[in-house]
Amino acid sequence: MKRQANTHMPRFEQFVTGRWAGRKYAVTLGTLALSVCSAASFAQPDYPIKPIRYISPYSPGGSTSFTARLIGQQLTEAWGQQVVVDNRPGANTIIGTQVAANSAPDGYTLVSIGATLASNHTLVKTPYDAIKDIAPIATLLSYENVLVVPPKSPVKTVADLIALAKSKPGRVTYGTSSTGGPTHLLAELFNKEAGVKTLHVPYKGGGPAVADLMGGHIDMFFSNPANVATLIRDGRLRPIAVTGKSRVATFPDTPTFTEAGMPAMTLTNWQGVGGPAAIPKAIINKIAAQIKILATKPDAKVILGKMGFEPYYNDPQQTTALLKADIDKYAKIIKAANIPVQK
Repeated sequence: MKRQANTHMPRFEQFVTGRWAGRKYAVTLGTLALSVCSAASFAQPDYPIKPIRYISPYSPGGSTSFTARLIGQQLTEAWGQQVVVDNRPGANTIIGTQVAANSAPDGYTLVSIGATLASNHTLVKTPYDAIKDIAPIATLLSYENVLVVPPKSPVKTVADLIALAKSKPGRVTYGTSSTGGPTHLLAELFNKEAGVKTLHVPYKGGGPAVADLMGGHIDMFFSNPANVATLIRDGRLRPIAVTGKSRVATFPDTPTFTEAGMPAMTLTNWQGVGGPAAIPKAIINKIAAQIKILATKPDAKVILGKMGFEPYYNDPQQTTALLKADIDKYAKIIKAANIPVQK
């Protein structure tokens, strides 16, 4: 009788065979998955493939909205994808900035950044960290501020304003585009340097503050040039002095605070673009490259110049350094002015 072949594999052989079979199966799956991922990465279209939201954390009508639209136009023309400006005012720019910080870091949500982002880092317990949660992408422009009053105001010089403030302690009012922002810190710096006390009236942006100034509801306002250049040319506001070491080309007849004997009234501001942290470096660099193109366009220089702005491009690394330097600078001013930290 013929013996049947033993079909029962010894346990050790079963273990070895099964183990290597499992490894082959795992390797096969791993190779397949890697191939699929590689194919997907090659298949992904270039950024951007859909509209981009650009958050301006101020009310419509101010200079930040103007800059956002200018940047949006540049990106739209370059990439063929619509950039929609989304005004999210309130809470000293915190509302709009928080929306950006909480958005997906995919490059489809951008946000205006500048001096207020830096000052808020010290002044307010924000729900985000200006350094850790916001990715600085580029700087587009810089500017000095101009002190303006209504045309019917008796104030025509810095000396007039100081005299008026001393005769009415705590009753001369000044508007600001945001608590703790440049317009606020400049007014507090003026109080300190002039030895006077004026009353703070905060607004949700430069546009509403200027409207109330023209209506005579406040006495003065430290404005960026863009908000008031046309109004000054039309005689609806009167410039008293500009910050900085030299006169501004937009207002060549307006003296500096330095000429008026107050050289400490120098606080150069800037505007740029940022986004939520962790945006891929390639996307950040692609956006920054377009901001650089915009900053060097001859027609953009003319447009910015008419608004009292100077093209001032910084790349992502330089913008990060600028933000950190401003955080330190504004922290010193806030401390010297005894502006309380808001919770």
